[in-house]
Amino acid sequence: MKIAFTTAVACGLMTSAAFAAETAATVMNSDGAKVGTVSVSDTESGVALAKLSLTNLPEGGIAVHLHETGDCSGDGFKSAGGHIAGDREHGVLASGGPHPGDMPNVTVNSDGTVEQEVFLPFLNVEEHLMDDDGAAFVIHGGQDDYSSQPSGDAGDRIACGTFGADPA
Repeated sequence: MKIAFTTAVACGLMTSAAFAAETAATVMNSDGAKVGTVSVSDTESGVALAKLSLTNLPEGGIAVHLHETGDCSGDGFKSAGGHIAGDREHGVLASGGPHPGDMPNVTVNSDGTVEQEVFLPFLNVEEHLMDDDGAAFVIHGGQDDYSSQPSGDAGDRIACGTFGADPA
């Protein structure tokens, strides 16, 4: 009986670990040049973890968000739609915020790089990023003010990448 229970628990742990959702995006600028990668995975705690590795960006603070549609083909990446919002408001400074797709501003180093990890407490990778129309990671030209609706007044979209089922 003890062996059967131990085996069942071990199989259950292996199953949940094996099915943790993870996805990745290759991020391209408007000229079609690669500017990095972003991976997002669900964790055992229930909080998603995004890992950003970006290059060839303008120095300073910029906004990054997860957008509702996995399509970066449109002019100015507008085909990616709005932020993944769920039933929440935009920004950590807004009552009822933040969106599941809201991320903190990132600081681009003088060499044009960003290496950062971000916790996303309201995001579910499978539900929000791997649904029927996918999702996108979008880099904006300005900083998010964390309160303006619906998107933080973050400026033009300067780069975009779509998420797929298999991490890159």
